[in-house]
Amino acid sequence: MKNVSAERRRLRTRRHNRVRKSVIGTPERPRLAVFRSNKHIVAQVIDDSTGTTVAQASTVEKGFSGNGSNVEAAAQVGTSVAERAKAAGVETVVFDRGGFLYHGRVAALADAARDAGLEF
Repeated sequence: MKNVSAERRRLRTRRHNRVRKSVIGTPERPRLAVFRSNKHIVAQVIDDSTGTTVAQASTVEKGFSGNGSNVEAAAQVGTSVAERAKAAGVETVVFDRGGFLYHGRVAALADAARDAGLEF
């Protein structure tokens, strides 16, 4: 019998590669990349032309309090990454859901980033 988690990881990687063919971050419009694990969620604003991270936020950070695996935590991360991106001079981004469904924590992060002022 196949390892179920390895199969899920392989399928998510395939979906992510398919999305990344068309989603490219530029200096004017960097990529907001999301990674979700069972315990945490991470968001990065990435300029793919130079390969640099402009801003990032996650539930693993030292100042984060609470459970990192729920919708409220994802919304906090979305707000944080939007504020940090705006402080770095980024107003618009392209959203990279990382092969995850646009639902639950991923959607909550995106909505919170939009509410905090990022456009995508």
